[in-house]
Amino acid sequence: MKQAKFIAVIILALLCLIILLQNTATVETRILFITITMPRAVLLLTTTAIGFALGVLVSLIMCKKQKSKQE
Repeated sequence: MKQAKFIAVIILALLCLIILLQNTATVETRILFITITMPRAVLLLTTTAIGFALGVLVSLIMCKKQKSKQE
């Protein structure tokens, strides 16, 4: 089982690396009134990190609410 998880992690890491290497073109992103120029890979990583952080935050808040209801 541990070996299967390790292989899955390696495959996912390789897929992420391939996606990042294929998205090196520069893009302009507008955030409110600011225009930022960055590689598409950086934009992908940034939006992924923000989505992950928001998911963790919502999960923590929901767990806290459920624990307080049980007590």
